[in-house]
Amino acid sequence: MAEGELAPQMGEPAAAGSPTFLGEGDFYGYASLLSEAEIAVLDRLRTFLKQEAEPVIADYWERGETPVHLREGLAKLDIVDPSELREAEEPVRPLFTGFRNLELSRVDGSLAILFGGQAAMFRTIVQRGATDAQFAEWDPGITSFSMTGCFALTEPDHGSDISRGIQTTARREGDVWILNGAKRWIGNAALSDYAAVIARDEQDGSLKAFLARTDDPGMTITKIGRKTSLRMVNNADIVLENVRVDEAHRLPRINSFRDLNDVFRVLRPDAVWNATGLQLGVYEATLAYVQRREQFGRPLAGFQLVQEKLVRILGNLTASLGMAVRLAQIAEDAACSDEQAALAKTWVCTRMRESASLGRELLGGNGILLDHQVARFHADAESLYTFEGTHEINSLIVGRAITGLGAFT
Repeated sequence: MAEGELAPQMGEPAAAGSPTFLGEGDFYGYASLLSEAEIAVLDRLRTFLKQEAEPVIADYWERGETPVHLREGLAKLDIVDPSELREAEEPVRPLFTGFRNLELSRVDGSLAILFGGQAAMFRTIVQRGATDAQFAEWDPGITSFSMTGCFALTEPDHGSDISRGIQTTARREGDVWILNGAKRWIGNAALSDYAAVIARDEQDGSLKAFLARTDDPGMTITKIGRKTSLRMVNNADIVLENVRVDEAHRLPRINSFRDLNDVFRVLRPDAVWNATGLQLGVYEATLAYVQRREQFGRPLAGFQLVQEKLVRILGNLTASLGMAVRLAQIAEDAACSDEQAALAKTWVCTRMRESASLGRELLGGNGILLDHQVARFHADAESLYTFEGTHEINSLIVGRAITGLGAFT
């Protein structure tokens, strides 16, 4: 089956090693779990990425600039709440959104965040935190990207300990809230109309969420430069000095870190799919390279040690995809547990890091050139390994679950 063609019907698993919609990197045929309508949407996404994104990604990555026009193009693809699924009376399944993340990350990690920061992260915090009336009013704009936003949680001095360390404050004066503080590493901040700011209520100490206009007086956004990873993501520092937000733009269902954790429980599997997609990109780019590159009079792919490394990448990818698919299946009934998401995140991202290193290794000196894609994947893997909870934090979450003993400091 040529790349881009339809996979077998849902419920008809592909034979081991036979290509599916994902190509030969889907060794166990996981994409056969997708419906025809879902594949039609993903095929439209793949065509766009191949024609519009792949030719320009390396140049934008090298310059450290964001290809905003690609986000605009993605917004027009109808892949957030696709018409094909509505017409087929199918829900937007976690499995579909997972494969959508994988397709984006397969091409570039920054591109996945450029889209996912809006369609997943911002939309989810609004959906979980807003009233039904607020969400009904805002969601059409969020889905169409006419109301853009980012999620402003992390602070300069607090990352892993953010649950206890939020210092940004909110003070109510009548129907207006006054925000003061600072946020750091906020993706898409300079490209967004709104920032979903998490702040501590000065009166009762509870955490609250506010949709603050990024162009409001008192809000300063500064791009973080000199990054060596995810260079196209416009991460920024945000400083809030007496920023005024109407009560109507507070998300009233967010009142504690427990409420925020309900949001994270939905979002954490995205990192697993992104890390799996990155591995698929590594595998495909590396395999193509070693098949065309000749040394000692024959293709690199014909050497034993090269094949062994390729198999290790494929094994990591296949196991990661299996874990991502299982998380999506669990999430169909309810959000997966913290422990289930944490185990997948820490394990898959560790395998991703190894796969990216093996791919770079197989390309030799060319492995550090953007011309062959793997260098970009190799660098971006470091960011995926760290965010959405470090390896250590996620390990401790799982460790507490299996031993009954908390080992956090």
